[in-house]
Amino acid sequence: MPESRFRSGFVAILGRPNVGKSSLMNRFIGDKVAIVSNHPQTTRSKLLGVATHEDWQIVFVDTPGLHKPRTRLGEYMMKSARDAREGVDAVLCVVDGQHIGAGDMAVMQDIAAMSCPRFLAVNKIDIVTKEKLMPQLAQLNDIGFDQIVSCSARTGENVDVLLRLLIDAMPEGPKYFPDDMITDQPERVLIAEIIREKALLHLRDEIPHGIGVEMLQIKKVSDGLTEIHANVYCERASHKSIIIGKQGAMLRTIGSEARADIENLLGTKVMLKLWVKIREDWRNRAGDLRALGYEDND
Repeated sequence: MPESRFRSGFVAILGRPNVGKSSLMNRFIGDKVAIVSNHPQTTRSKLLGVATHEDWQIVFVDTPGLHKPRTRLGEYMMKSARDAREGVDAVLCVVDGQHIGAGDMAVMQDIAAMSCPRFLAVNKIDIVTKEKLMPQLAQLNDIGFDQIVSCSARTGENVDVLLRLLIDAMPEGPKYFPDDMITDQPERVLIAEIIREKALLHLRDEIPHGIGVEMLQIKKVSDGLTEIHANVYCERASHKSIIIGKQGAMLRTIGSEARADIENLLGTKVMLKLWVKIREDWRNRAGDLRALGYEDND
């Protein structure tokens, strides 16, 4: 029998906000690399997640949800999504099977015109009836994707089928990252994202878009203890009081849940200290965007 060749490549994951792109990437990798929440535009930057097997490696490029930007942060997010298309070996478009609207159709038609292998994941089939799903699937067949797979990132249904298709689309190539590496993000970025995820989980709808996390210090106190200081930024005084909560209850909840995930990430006990700061209109200020890690290198 012929010797099997190692396959490797990059796959960009694209789609509208809140369709489950990050959840799907986490499922492919088998670990939590990207934060997830029910709020649109949770992902703000391009993020690499690496899935490795003995005979293949796929580097997934998770991207912000495609939307019309209203702030400089939004413009940065859209540039990150556009840049993710460059040089990839395949693209995976994700839509929410509960509702496929005009915005999704425009995104799909744009992606289907690309020259690389193109796949479509119709996600969240665990929470949509077949009666509602089937008519929506019928309108997708003529768009121009190589394969369409109905799946659930939450339950894992058909995710293995989709992953196999992506593997088969990869060219022969090198191993780009070590076997034990699952993301290109440094620890300080992952920690900031964990804190932001816990804030998104508990805060009201009008606040999350204005939340930013600035890492101040990560200090190894001993082999078993790491001390971390971070600022949680918001845009209004009224938001600050909500984030802190009555007698500090909300901030303690955010900190406690974040600390548990950070301890799992670092493998040590963590002393986490959070401060809430007001930084008005930071999403439109270049200096603030750079300070919070949303830096355009061009």
